[in-house]
Amino acid sequence: MDTKKIAIMFKAFCDENRLQILELLRSGERCACDILEEMHITQPTLSHHMKILCDAGIVVGRKEGKWMHYSISNEGLQEAMKCLEHFSNCSKSESGKSCCKK
Repeated sequence: MDTKKIAIMFKAFCDENRLQILELLRSGERCACDILEEMHITQPTLSHHMKILCDAGIVVGRKEGKWMHYSISNEGLQEAMKCLEHFSNCSKSESGKSCCKK
């Protein structure tokens, strides 16, 4: 697994505002103007958070007129879940013993 890509992906989940944005997007695509209204943040702040979410592949955006519309990327979420599974599955050493001590 590409550790740089994993770090970018999990950075997206490490901010309360970005988690609130994801919560808003759970119901479907939202216009940036709607997100701004719900979040009570400035447009530059929203752009910053959306860039991080989009760079991580968790959110996708499409332009319509002067506004961006955002939605959660199912592929991005699947990738995040694969990363969690990778780090949560403890492999066994050559001796057959788990690496985790109980």
